[in-house]
Amino acid sequence: MGVLALLVAEPGYGYQLRGEFEHRTGGSWPLNVGQVYTTLDRLERDGLVARGDADDDGHVVYTATDAGREAVDRWFSEPAPAKRGRDELAIKFAIAVTVPGVDVQRLVQVQRTAAVRALQDLTRLKRTTDPATDLAWSLVLESMVSQAESEVRWLDHVESSVARYQPTSRGTLGQPDDEDAYGSEPTGRRSGEAVR
Repeated sequence: MGVLALLVAEPGYGYQLRGEFEHRTGGSWPLNVGQVYTTLDRLERDGLVARGDADDDGHVVYTATDAGREAVDRWFSEPAPAKRGRDELAIKFAIAVTVPGVDVQRLVQVQRTAAVRALQDLTRLKRTTDPATDLAWSLVLESMVSQAESEVRWLDHVESSVARYQPTSRGTLGQPDDEDAYGSEPTGRRSGEAVR
């Protein structure tokens, strides 16, 4: 849909579309030019773009059709679907808390260090980006900052959950033995301290 939206703005060819897409998204999702041409073939097959004549340099120029314009209008008017795909980080921790001998607290620290470093890098980039001159990249960057912040918050949650609940002998999570019936903090252990 991103490629089609670019063609609604103006006709273009594969390399040009790849460059425009990467420029507008700050290179955060690099495209293979073969992928762009495969996308153009599918869009043409579905009647959303039309292949035109070659320009003076031999590039085949594509144009959005009326159906393509309608599809882009719908895309811009509807909410993007929620991300429901596999989340490798969540899967890693879901498995780690059930496998004996995995130091989950250490895993949290390693991941948090990487997430904070990424957040610092993105924050530095954000300081050098002027939304007045590059709004498209600024919005993508803000989304990446938000995702990095969310990962750090989630890791804090993982750490506190692991500190609160101990793996049982079956490898599943259960209540700690020293927690009272009202769910108060276990005695003899500080909040956030590793459970061994």
